[in-house]
Amino acid sequence: MSEEILSPRMQRLRDAGYKLTHARITVLNALERGGGHMTSTELLDQVEALDSSIGRASVFRALDLFTRLSLVRPTYIDSSVTPTYVLMPDGHHHHIICTQCSRVIEFEDCGLGALTHTLEERLGVRLTGHLLEFYGLCSTCKDQPVREE
Repeated sequence: MSEEILSPRMQRLRDAGYKLTHARITVLNALERGGGHMTSTELLDQVEALDSSIGRASVFRALDLFTRLSLVRPTYIDSSVTPTYVLMPDGHHHHIICTQCSRVIEFEDCGLGALTHTLEERLGVRLTGHLLEFYGLCSTCKDQPVREE
């Protein structure tokens, strides 16, 4: 029998001792299909399209578990009351959010490896991830007059 090939996120679920239920796999697939940035409403719609038998409670239980395992993080892009859930590749994710047009710019290397190690050593913790967000003006908006509200 050949060894089953799992995505890194599914492998992290299994390694943490959780079953790969149909609902969890479907929610992960929906997040990945959505590009890793989805509101709960968008996620519910995507899960419904993939499998209408999966209920809202199962989706939110999966989101809660994925958040605890640092697979996703809620973030408040657009200053919304509703979080946008972002996938956390390798346990971290980074954004620059334009405060004028709400454009989200993703970037890879945050340079926080040394800080992570220092915090773990100094505070005696094991960090599993981070979400870094900067706010400012994007390249298009930075040279435009400031909008009056």
